[in-house]
Amino acid sequence: MSSKTFNIGVVGYGFSAKTFHIPFIQEVPELKIYAVVQRTPKPDDDAEKDHPGIKSYRTSEEMVKDAGVDVVVVTTAPDSHFELVKLALESGKHVVCEKPFTPTSKEAEELNAIAEKNGKLLAVYQNRRWDADFQTLSKLYKNGSLGRVVEFESHFDRHRPQEPSSSASNWKNKVIPGGSAIYDLGAHLLDQVVYLLGLPKRVTGFIGSQREVNTSGYEDSFTVLLHYGGGVMVTAKAGVVSPEEEQLRFWVRGEKGSFKKFHLDIQEDHLKAGIKPWDSGYGREPSERYGTLTAIQNGTPVKEIVPTVEPPTWTEYYRKLARALAGEGALPASGVEAGQVIRLIELAQESSKVGKTVDV
Repeated sequence: MSSKTFNIGVVGYGFSAKTFHIPFIQEVPELKIYAVVQRTPKPDDDAEKDHPGIKSYRTSEEMVKDAGVDVVVVTTAPDSHFELVKLALESGKHVVCEKPFTPTSKEAEELNAIAEKNGKLLAVYQNRRWDADFQTLSKLYKNGSLGRVVEFESHFDRHRPQEPSSSASNWKNKVIPGGSAIYDLGAHLLDQVVYLLGLPKRVTGFIGSQREVNTSGYEDSFTVLLHYGGGVMVTAKAGVVSPEEEQLRFWVRGEKGSFKKFHLDIQEDHLKAGIKPWDSGYGREPSERYGTLTAIQNGTPVKEIVPTVEPPTWTEYYRKLARALAGEGALPASGVEAGQVIRLIELAQESSKVGKTVDV
């Protein structure tokens, strides 16, 4: 890889920046945290104190004028993504945008066109391509352990039947453009499916709320059916009423075998517990969370435990980004790919609204 170091300017200094971006950027020698846009630093929440030596800006407009910034990482709420990404691209910066990319596929197309016009790289933070459970499933799918897959279920269910407090500042519980569960969680689930299987032929969507009390109108749940050729059906769903001790994550069935996995990837839990990507054991699942493969042997189903693969961790996203910046590989998740996912979300919304399956 090139020995060049790329300076990263981070827009926003909230949970996303601190938890899902900065620690992984710090893991890659070719990337350097150079600047942060933080509107209102506080004594106990100050990027300059947390990262001595960085430049601190109050606005994105100021930061993009800094010739030292090579890459802008946008970590703000989705309704601000279009303007911020556009600003950075037109200022001559490469961009990484937090998911969901944009509220509409039209905006995604416009940003991709701007990136191409300006000769800049535009990536979207689809980090869950490097979840250890998804990597394990991908390995089984690609090595033929499952045979011809006909049903692929991907879940992100939780039991949170109470309406979140109206005082909660998190965009993920508010009705905004690019909000709702299908943008938040669906962007991950749909990206994983398209990354592994490609685009479907048709989409059926069921989008709404499972909560009995829902004063905001926030759409907290969804089920999306992706129809592929050859009898292949994908179900991607997330719900907030699921009183299970162990939540189902994947259930994929093929002619030769079936893979079933419970629990979400452990990386987020580790980060929330203060375990960093460079700490021993980060991202590694305990054996009691391993999935099971049921294979047909001599006409009989035989079950075996499948150890979760050694996790590449979400650092791999930024490793691939560094290689792409050096001209040595493809982006970890491009704006074009992310735009396709946004289009699938729009089609699922349309399907849910009209009560019909729609063509892709």
